[in-house]
Amino acid sequence: MKSLNPKIYVVAAIAIMIGILGVIYMMTSTANTADGGSTQELPNQVESITITLEEVSILQVSSRAAILEIQFKLDNPNDRSVIAQLLQYSLYGSDGSEEFKIASGQIGSRPEGMVDGSNYYTLLSNNSVVLKDKITLEFPGNDLELMSLLDSSNPNWRAEGDVIFNLSSMTSGQENVIHFESTL
Repeated sequence: MKSLNPKIYVVAAIAIMIGILGVIYMMTSTANTADGGSTQELPNQVESITITLEEVSILQVSSRAAILEIQFKLDNPNDRSVIAQLLQYSLYGSDGSEEFKIASGQIGSRPEGMVDGSNYYTLLSNNSVVLKDKITLEFPGNDLELMSLLDSSNPNWRAEGDVIFNLSSMTSGQENVIHFESTL
């Protein structure tokens, strides 16, 4: 008795596997549409996060340097976690008469390429996080108006900038940019 070619068994097994996968696919796609559902996913809807200037502290003032600490509160109104990649800001101060630009800075970083590490902040669903940054001003004593502002007991502060964020995965959803302005 002559045996069959072993290639026939391999081809038959592959054909059976493809047939089983096809049946499973057809059953799941018809089950979704039979329930009134759709086989297409809805795009991820992201509500904007809110950014407020929480606090500006003057830690040290001398004619050679002034050190300030700035705090921003980011609130996430979404039911899913959100990643804040970068917060860019400009800080302005006023003693009631004239407003001065104190400094510009950023908290976090945007990933650029495969080699860079990222420095981002996760905001859990319906939660908030406070981001802090230290600002060092060199030789503020050269500007008498700035020194007067830093020495005043109750200066007015204003910050404006942009926050770049997206859903809880760096690859999920599109990148969102929101402009903010907040006073203290």
